[in-house]
Amino acid sequence: MKSTPPRWAQRLLAWLHPANTLEEVEGDLDELYAYWHQRAGKTQATLRYLLNVLSVLPPFVRRRQQPHSYPQPSLFHPDMIRSYIKIALRNLWRSKGYTAVNVVGLSVAFCICLFLFLTAYRQFTFDSFHKDGDRIFQTYLFANDPERVSRTGGMPLPLMPALKADFPEVEAAARIMSGRTSLVEYRGKYVDKMVIQTDPDFLTLFSFPLIKGSSDVALRDLSSIVVSEAMAKAVFGNEDPIGKHLLIGSEGNKKQYIVTGIIADSPDNSSVHYDALVRIETAPNYQTDKDNWYANSHRVFIRVAPDVDQTAFEARLKPFAQKYFANTIQDLRKKGAKPDERSDVFAIRLQKLADVHFDRDISNGKGAPIALIYVLIGIGVFILSIACINFINMSIARSFTRAKEVGVRKSLGAQKHQLFGQIWSESTFICFIGFVTGITLTCLLLGTFNSTFQTKFTLTYAFQPGFIAWMVGVFVVVTFIAGGYPAWQMARFNAVEVLKGKVSLKRPGLLRNSLIVTQFTMSSLLACCTLIAIQQVDHLRQQPVGFDKEQVISIPVGNQVNGRQVLGRLRNRLTNDPTVLAVTGTSTNLGKGKDRVTSRSTFGFTYKGKQITTDWLLVDYDYLKTLDMKLLAGRDFDPAYAADSVNRVVVTESMAKLIDAKQPVGAFIRDDSDTTGAKSEIIGVVPDFQLYSVADEARPIAMHISNREDIHYVFVRVAPQSLAQSMDKIKKIWQEVAPQSEFLGSFLDENVDGWYQNEQAMSQIFSLAASIAMLLSCLGLFAIALLVIEQRTKEIGIRKVMGASVVNIIVVLSRDFVKLVAIALAIAIPLAWFGMQKWLDNYAERITISIWIFAGVGLASLLAALATVSFHSIKAALMNPVKSLRSE
Repeated sequence: MKSTPPRWAQRLLAWLHPANTLEEVEGDLDELYAYWHQRAGKTQATLRYLLNVLSVLPPFVRRRQQPHSYPQPSLFHPDMIRSYIKIALRNLWRSKGYTAVNVVGLSVAFCICLFLFLTAYRQFTFDSFHKDGDRIFQTYLFANDPERVSRTGGMPLPLMPALKADFPEVEAAARIMSGRTSLVEYRGKYVDKMVIQTDPDFLTLFSFPLIKGSSDVALRDLSSIVVSEAMAKAVFGNEDPIGKHLLIGSEGNKKQYIVTGIIADSPDNSSVHYDALVRIETAPNYQTDKDNWYANSHRVFIRVAPDVDQTAFEARLKPFAQKYFANTIQDLRKKGAKPDERSDVFAIRLQKLADVHFDRDISNGKGAPIALIYVLIGIGVFILSIACINFINMSIARSFTRAKEVGVRKSLGAQKHQLFGQIWSESTFICFIGFVTGITLTCLLLGTFNSTFQTKFTLTYAFQPGFIAWMVGVFVVVTFIAGGYPAWQMARFNAVEVLKGKVSLKRPGLLRNSLIVTQFTMSSLLACCTLIAIQQVDHLRQQPVGFDKEQVISIPVGNQVNGRQVLGRLRNRLTNDPTVLAVTGTSTNLGKGKDRVTSRSTFGFTYKGKQITTDWLLVDYDYLKTLDMKLLAGRDFDPAYAADSVNRVVVTESMAKLIDAKQPVGAFIRDDSDTTGAKSEIIGVVPDFQLYSVADEARPIAMHISNREDIHYVFVRVAPQSLAQSMDKIKKIWQEVAPQSEFLGSFLDENVDGWYQNEQAMSQIFSLAASIAMLLSCLGLFAIALLVIEQRTKEIGIRKVMGASVVNIIVVLSRDFVKLVAIALAIAIPLAWFGMQKWLDNYAERITISIWIFAGVGLASLLAALATVSFHSIKAALMNPVKSLRSE
């Protein structure tokens, strides 16, 4: 039976408050009176009732005197904001543990996201500084070869002039030929710089500012050179470079240039890098290949008119391709090539400048795969989501411990928007502290990040307007989601039910369980991907590369000395050294050495109607011996045969199969269209070996010797004993035979590891992300378990009194959380298997995903969750039941 207040108390309330304005208050107070009457007796209930009446009296008395002029406080009123801040700081200070857990989780998440999003932002802003970037394209050749669809950015020299002549909508076009650095000499000073060959349109096609000189005349003459700011300072110091003469090239092959302009340095996020620009006509092979449509040696960029559509322009290029590449198209059709979905067997196509960096096929393998960038963003979102889930779960869990506070506030007249503002302000404080701490951690760890992932980030990247807007947006979204939802939930509490004790955390809600499942799904998914990526990297490293990479020292020659002369001197010094087994030279390094230079020379020709593209590798005598490569047929290069250095080659097994000769040794390879009679005789066949990374297209290899071409690397095979001493000895000898060149020797096995740099970086990122994700997930579970067990203190005491053992109580308290982790694993494992299968499909050599990886991750996740929850469960189970029941 419902108890009601005494009539005199009701009349007092009716006199003080008009019924039409206090219906909700009266109803609430009546229900509170009934509740207190049942619990504490009539007299005490009446007194509590009057106290509540008096507590709401002042504002409503004013309202009675001025019925329609009482101002409702605004959520954003300065006085309200100050009040929110004061109360928020007090509450956070009283709940130091709750605050610390959330701040640590958010700061770590923000720090990781700053690094990952900074990396992604840099990649997505590549080439964005060009004024007409949306109208600039790089051309590439597409061939729907039955053996393998190919896309290459290497263009023949006559293509660009033909494009400008045949298509008036091409406003500007430039060829860019770049390779290794060149030796620059000025008044006895020598520096290595990247000098690229290009066309005069380069200065108007791109938006690199010309600081001195005129874009119309700077590259007008073949003897003109435009230098970058950095090169001008390094070479000329404080002198004015304009009009000065420079010598460029190695000894015996130097050319003189006159400085006609200074151009700004190319930004780090540019697809085109340079130290100086010269005319492409000065390239060594220009005169012989200027009309050759089958010698691909450079990249071509064009800018089209504003109203030109890319698809329509590519359609107009079809007759152009049929005109100039008729033989190539005919050869492809003979091989059985079929038109693709765009009806092309062979085509010239365009790639937007903004996308060139992501296209490894046409950017000389220097681009970053866009899929990897999206993976980085996804990992950042995962980490931030886990931190937000922790924040939401803990805020909701904590809201039940503050439920009576909210109930009293509402019964005293607080509005929902006021409660929302108060609680959200506390969440905003925590997010802000976490955000600032995350930024501080980023600044402190920037050097470590750069050294680990071989990047060159500086703090200036983080202060770019676009990135600041991006991160502010992330902060606002996190604050709105992580703080707004719990505040909204608490503001909706019913005051009467809260004060009656009907709102508690003893029963797990669907939202809380869903969030816990989500965060453990993310962390388990990252853990599975990490183990698979690590296994794939180890698998790639263990694959045979076709040569013995152990005990071989690779030494970059540099541009300040003649490679052939240095190789000869080194051979003479090491001939009688018992610890040196062989010495040779080559034009291309194996792996990535300390000079970080990667170059590639290819040779394409038509052989008996078949289009063949091979890696054209310059070597010296004893190359096979130094790398311990065995001959399958024929012989090695021999100084006793003078013709070996003119027109003879040693080819790999795959090259021998392409020419389809029963006896490849003694066969001749030549271009069907070559009427000069030039040909090369095959004198030996070796097994296929890895000349470049597995991420690059594998081609057959033809090795040749030439006395006219430069040697860029020296290989020295040493005895297995005392490798460190051998390196020191060769370094000392190198300083004697090549004093002008810095010694950058490294072992080939270290260089080959550099091929898998991207895969290694990916596995490191996955490892770091998985560790942090699991740590944050367990941290959130730790706090949730603490709050839940605090709510169940009375239940635990009763169970112990009834005879439950410690193990029984631990099982009861832990099983719900373990079930959630098991559900998360059931979701994460299939997703990990599917995603990593797609990733592994990019590799010719790949692992088979083992079920034990998922079993290990599942067991580790369950044990981590069980250990996290058990800490509180054991503590609660060992509590004295009398104490827990009394405190309850």
